[in-house]
Amino acid sequence: MTDLLLTNLRLADGSTPRIAIAGGRIAGILPQGAPEPEAAEVLDLGGALLLPALVDGHMHLDKTLFGLPWQPHAAEPFRQSRIDTDQRLLPSLPLATADRAGELIRRCVVHGTAHIRTHADITPAFGLAALQGVLAAKAAHAHAVTVQVVAFPQAGVMRQGGKPMLDLLDAAVREGADLVGGIDPCEVDRNPSGQLDGIFAVAEARGVGIDIHLHEPAELGLYSLQEICARTKAAGMQGRVTISHGFCLGGIAESKQKAAAALMAEAGVALVTHGAGGATLPPLMLLRRAGVRVFCGNDDVRDTWSPYGNGDMLERAAVIGWREDLRTDPLLEELFAMVSADGAAALGIAQHGIAEGHAANLFSIPAENVPEAIGQHPPRGLVFHAGRLVARDGAWVG
Repeated sequence: MTDLLLTNLRLADGSTPRIAIAGGRIAGILPQGAPEPEAAEVLDLGGALLLPALVDGHMHLDKTLFGLPWQPHAAEPFRQSRIDTDQRLLPSLPLATADRAGELIRRCVVHGTAHIRTHADITPAFGLAALQGVLAAKAAHAHAVTVQVVAFPQAGVMRQGGKPMLDLLDAAVREGADLVGGIDPCEVDRNPSGQLDGIFAVAEARGVGIDIHLHEPAELGLYSLQEICARTKAAGMQGRVTISHGFCLGGIAESKQKAAAALMAEAGVALVTHGAGGATLPPLMLLRRAGVRVFCGNDDVRDTWSPYGNGDMLERAAVIGWREDLRTDPLLEELFAMVSADGAAALGIAQHGIAEGHAANLFSIPAENVPEAIGQHPPRGLVFHAGRLVARDGAWVG
């Protein structure tokens, strides 16, 4: 007896099996002609393409404005103004962090996302309040998505007093954050050694990973990247450190790009990108060819930093593919890995994909193949998390 049998479907390789699900996992991939198992429920997918769940590797659930009427963008077009706007605006919103975060989580799920890494602002002004709101939303949606939380010092570390801010980050990990964050060690803190030594010390003491926002341009950002890689190797944290954005990699000579890619691969430092339209894009394929794990995220989704976005990782993949000039089917299939399997690996999610024994985190989509799914990103049909139906035809049923 299986819990669920999915029929009349296609996989990315063109095969048309039936998928048996039991105990939240894929119990069997049954070719045509194989005996049909007894199932508590049978769902006909109408010939749709069935794909493994999407992964959003970089998000800010605490900043979203979903759940509220449209809010005009309030910040000036530079980072410090956006940080200051957060401090002023977020505490005054009539909807709590947990409620707004939950609204965005549900939008992600209906688009087929099963795993999210989000950053939660840890600042002297907010304390642990934003983190606590995100953790509440995480718990409320645990049946439909996993949420990994980074304790993010949005306003800096050393410029906020150094040790008091590091103590706050340490408290955030003890409260439930999964990773320690950082931001622009040179440009924001003007003290790269102070910030990096401090956040690596917290991460090592608590046994968690690190995810650092690196917006710094060109040579300045390259210096910070080199320092991050050096500390990663020294701390034995290969595979547990991520650089978010890494815009600097798109603004240096190709020879330096290749050297930086080799350094990141040796140090086991990953890169997550959201394909920002206003910044230089790192050379994603060059990094992948060098052995760097590259994955993707939506970043800001209708929030205090950006009015754009809807939480759809296939739409985000289309933006990144357009910017990176990925046009052929093999390259689009690589891009899908960056929003699915590679993102899962970066988040430490084991057994991701459609294979026997793997978690039944799946979605159906009316597309011929993976390239069309990215290029057209039509609405999702059915979305399953651990074998449970959580969304249907763009509507949350979780």
